[in-house]
Amino acid sequence: MNKKVITFGEIMLRLATPDYLRFSQSNQLNATFGGGEANVAVSLANYGIATEFVTRLPKNDIARACVMDLRKYGVGTSHIVYGGDRLGIYFLETGAVARASKVVYDRAHSSIAEIQPGMINWEEVLKDASWFHWTGITPAISQGAADACLEAIQTANKLGIPVSCDINYRKNLWKYGKTASEIMPELVAGCDVILGNEEDAEKVFGIKPEGFDVAQTAGQVNAAEFESVCTQLMKKFPRAKKVIITLRGSINANHNTWGGVLYADGKLYQSRRYDITHIVDRVGGGDSFMGGLIYGLLTYTTDDQKALDFAVAASCLKHTIYGDFNQVTVDEVEKLMEGDGSGRVSR
Repeated sequence: MNKKVITFGEIMLRLATPDYLRFSQSNQLNATFGGGEANVAVSLANYGIATEFVTRLPKNDIARACVMDLRKYGVGTSHIVYGGDRLGIYFLETGAVARASKVVYDRAHSSIAEIQPGMINWEEVLKDASWFHWTGITPAISQGAADACLEAIQTANKLGIPVSCDINYRKNLWKYGKTASEIMPELVAGCDVILGNEEDAEKVFGIKPEGFDVAQTAGQVNAAEFESVCTQLMKKFPRAKKVIITLRGSINANHNTWGGVLYADGKLYQSRRYDITHIVDRVGGGDSFMGGLIYGLLTYTTDDQKALDFAVAASCLKHTIYGDFNQVTVDEVEKLMEGDGSGRVSR
């Protein structure tokens, strides 16, 4: 398959407490790397799609280790630009049952936070691309990152390359004097495929499902209630051809239900609902969904239902894998799509 996907955003050093220890209990941290758009690129590389992850990194050994890690998974790194002083860090404490997971960011003044328009030659980066993907995390980092992201979207639009975004609202990130509601509309207006969850649409665009309280899911989410979110997003962003909402019902920190809906051409497609009873690591769950969705849309070009089913199955499997990256194959995802969720030993 001669496809190439470009993703753009921040990758960070992830420092996580082992097992379910609290920050105050742990005398060691497990080091891996992760970040929304890099996670999507790793997923796609696992599925055999050529990828390029674009970011700005410092010239130091931690950044070098990060690039080596991306290359290990087959992600292209040839368009990364260098400069600035540091790689961002995030600390993760994994929750259990009634105790939620916690993330503490240490990413101020990271190399990509200090990126400026013109530092990346988007015409060159996108010249042979089949797809461009970004998330709402990138414009939340800094005005410069938002401007560079807008440059990329506008270049992709000019070149006729499909653009996808994951709204991915993070209230703790918007600290540079602008709100998501001020910055995001211009960027999302250039997108052909929009992914979000029920909270993203409400917090960024004031769009919510009619007669539904997000905080009261108790693990039960009725997919049809989200058709109104999809139609409202399409009305606001007429370029969008497909709107996808992930549906997470949170029973507790280890037990979620998981599914999604896709709205296109006036029709709502619904996935099956997975009951994920023993979550290993849910960080990167939405990114694994997006990676699966892009693969599905590029592969099953006329079958939106199958693309949605692939995305949901891929992200269901991600919940069983430690780290940000979804390290599964097409074969494993398709087996789960076909109903084989037994976990029997493959031999």
